[in-house]
Amino acid sequence: MSEPTAAAPGYFARHIFFCLNERTNGQACCAQHGAQAAFDHCKSRVKAAGLAGPGKVRVNKSGCLDRCAAGPVAVVYPEGVWYSYVDLADIDEIVDSHLVRGVVVERLLTPPELGR
Repeated sequence: MSEPTAAAPGYFARHIFFCLNERTNGQACCAQHGAQAAFDHCKSRVKAAGLAGPGKVRVNKSGCLDRCAAGPVAVVYPEGVWYSYVDLADIDEIVDSHLVRGVVVERLLTPPELGR
């Protein structure tokens, strides 16, 4: 009997998704809280750090992630770690700690009970 083969590695080691959803009905949404600027800043920081590209990190835009009450939010996969951030300094900390060193930024974790 042969040994099972290991699964092929993913194309990217990590993805970080930023909710950029904008609601036009007056409900709260991440777009109202600087989500586009945070996405742009993260993308630029990841690229400058040499983390972008195959086998590394992909910074992705997302529609509604259904965590509006905690917004703005971003989620890092494959870990499934949810972050709520306030400003670009928080994004810097997520990049430097989680995306560079693999260390979760505990103070920015989205409370698990916060959904829509």
